[in-house]
Amino acid sequence: MPLPGHLKTKPVLRGWAFAAAGVALSVASAQAADPAPFELGGPGLKIMVTRGQETLPIAQVPSLAEGDKLAVRADLPEDQGAKYLLMSTFLRGATNPPPKDWIKAAESWKKKARDNSLALTVPKGARQMTLFMVPETGGAAGTITDAVRGKPGEFIRATQELNQASLDRSRLDAFMAAIRAQENTHPEFLRSVAPALARSLSMKLNEECLSKVVELQASCLLENRETLVLADVHSSSIAETLTGAPTDLALQLSSTREAGYGFYSPYIGVVRDLAKIFGAFSNPEFDYLPTLTIRRDDSASLLLNKAPSFKKPKSVLVIGMPAIEADSPPRLRSAADGPICAARPGIVLPVEGAPLIYSTAYARNMKLALTAASGETVELPVDARADRGGYVVRSGDPLPAAFKGTVKGHLYGHWGFDRFEGPDFTLQLPGDAAWKVAGDEPALVAGRDNILTLTGEAPACVEGVTLRQGDGPAQSLGWKVQGTDTLALTLPLGERRPGDIRVEIKYQGIPTPSVLSLKAYAQASRLDALSLHAGDHVAQLSGQRLDQVASVELAGMTFEPGGLLRDGSVDRLQLATKGEAAPLKAGDQATARVRLKDGRTVNLSMTVDQARPRVTLLNKSITPGTVRDGRPLIVSGADLLPDDGRLVFSVRADAGAQLRADDVLEVAPADGGKAVRLGSGTGLRLSGPDVAVASLDSVALAPSAGPLRFRLVRGGEASDWQPLVTLARLPHIEGVECEAADCTIRGRDLFLIDAVAAAPGFEKPVTVAQGFTGSSLSVPVPGDGKLYIRLRDARDAPVILETKVAG
Repeated sequence: MPLPGHLKTKPVLRGWAFAAAGVALSVASAQAADPAPFELGGPGLKIMVTRGQETLPIAQVPSLAEGDKLAVRADLPEDQGAKYLLMSTFLRGATNPPPKDWIKAAESWKKKARDNSLALTVPKGARQMTLFMVPETGGAAGTITDAVRGKPGEFIRATQELNQASLDRSRLDAFMAAIRAQENTHPEFLRSVAPALARSLSMKLNEECLSKVVELQASCLLENRETLVLADVHSSSIAETLTGAPTDLALQLSSTREAGYGFYSPYIGVVRDLAKIFGAFSNPEFDYLPTLTIRRDDSASLLLNKAPSFKKPKSVLVIGMPAIEADSPPRLRSAADGPICAARPGIVLPVEGAPLIYSTAYARNMKLALTAASGETVELPVDARADRGGYVVRSGDPLPAAFKGTVKGHLYGHWGFDRFEGPDFTLQLPGDAAWKVAGDEPALVAGRDNILTLTGEAPACVEGVTLRQGDGPAQSLGWKVQGTDTLALTLPLGERRPGDIRVEIKYQGIPTPSVLSLKAYAQASRLDALSLHAGDHVAQLSGQRLDQVASVELAGMTFEPGGLLRDGSVDRLQLATKGEAAPLKAGDQATARVRLKDGRTVNLSMTVDQARPRVTLLNKSITPGTVRDGRPLIVSGADLLPDDGRLVFSVRADAGAQLRADDVLEVAPADGGKAVRLGSGTGLRLSGPDVAVASLDSVALAPSAGPLRFRLVRGGEASDWQPLVTLARLPHIEGVECEAADCTIRGRDLFLIDAVAAAPGFEKPVTVAQGFTGSSLSVPVPGDGKLYIRLRDARDAPVILETKVAG
């Protein structure tokens, strides 16, 4: 009798519905009501699978492989009245019908095992396997064979979906069983247990149930199973890979009332529409009834969504088997946020990413392999506990003495026939080592909170930290585990007096705490902030009583105190270091160690500021002013700027930087006089992205004189001051008269002259007295017709006065 595609009528399959207890897949006629859930118990099967030398029950086999040997028999009561023909078929592709010898049948009512069971070997090329339980009917085997070979693709899709739905059902059953067990023992803990179960099994709870009184929480969860939503990337991806149906992390509700199925599904997954997979099922002889399998050891119990019929059309039970493919274990991940304490029995290894480890027996013989620092190893059996959120180590003999401090753990076992590698864990067990202060002895200051970092061998096992001073009461402290050996504390010393204090650290399971004796000092310098720009050799420390600071160490640099300024109630201490700056970049966070003059040290956290703008002097040129009614003084070089001259100089930004249109160059006397600002439109022009040219008339700096310096200003930041030129006031020389013995210089402002000589080396100079008010000077006769004048404003850059007029 032909199967779908060869029917004269076209009944409608309404789809999948997962209601109260599971997935409701139904084949119904066009006139039938909405499909019912899978709640009706059906017959069972006994299935064992052998691969190589190892045999496993079907519950431990996530997938089959070529060459696997299967022993399948019906598990029926002795008084079974209806006779079932047990059939199997291997499938190899939607467009490639299986050969006839891939389809086998056994008469389950016969007495001999060779007649009532199937001994199968997975053939090469097979990709799926389907079982059928067919009510005894003449010619039934031939009818099923023709149907499978006629449309193999429909059975491939049905097998995939039935196997996936059975996995989904296993998670829901695991959740409901755990809720019932909790209700019977400690219902008051449901508020915390139910969310843990939901996380482990990738389910979404009805939160309203947990807001009810304790007595009603379990009944709410059990009676409103339609509000549970399942999501599992690993199991859903099986159907996605094989069927090509769309799915993602969010996935889709497989059926909702809005979709027309009449039930809100407790499952999330690929939309399973068997109307598209099978077409129409029913014919006058047979009605194909899909089943879900509940697998326990070698038993596969069937769940039906309607009672099978033993009258025409008789119900053929369709059973999906695991896919024939390479095992794909889930990516089990550690959910631990740090080391795990193993000091007490019942260690929990939190894991995530694999709900099927709780609801199936695929993961078997799981163990935790521990490796001590000495290299000694030991293996401990573990059990998956959805209510605990991971694997729980079974209680046993105490660990050997070598297992103290930090111990490495690796979770492993088998997934079906293959080895299953789980995540690594860091476990800790307390030993005899004492707790110590990390780094140097801290300078704890009474009157404020202090950060204290301790190191020990098992911080994950700390169950209490207290602070004591003298005979006063103990004060409990909070703590945070950092890394594998560090404990971070905040000592509340705001109301404490200076003196000795004790910090007590208690381990789990050890009655005597470890005691750490420390000392709190009186308030010394108050350190507010340390400011350092990237690449700088100078820094600024702000706070109060900074005169007590001896030095500051930061990233290998030692800063020495410079000038101390007081800005209202805040001290600002300038710091400078010698040598190269530390390779700190803007945004780097570092800890400076401030050494006080009384020997104490205080740590101060800081963040490196953006590098200040930096420029380099490229070139400069000086144009002296024009002398109209006197003798000119000759200025040589580009380091002396006459008070009537003009300076043009250029700068370049440091490598990798560019100048901006809003940049300003400041030129000011080195002694701190008023600065002249040169910007766009006021003497500063950009000649390229990183080069600028500035022009400055010396009269803009009057009445200043002496060394000048410059810097770049950008917004609120400025570069270091750099030397530029020396601004010098020049005397006005009206004339020079020379006789045989000497020469006379006549003019005004001769007090600006420091000395005059007949040679550039100033071997025998004529010194001009301070406060000279005369209008003439008697000087030696030069040998080369030039007098060399040293100015008071620029003693290192003499000017030249020619005694002979050219022409």
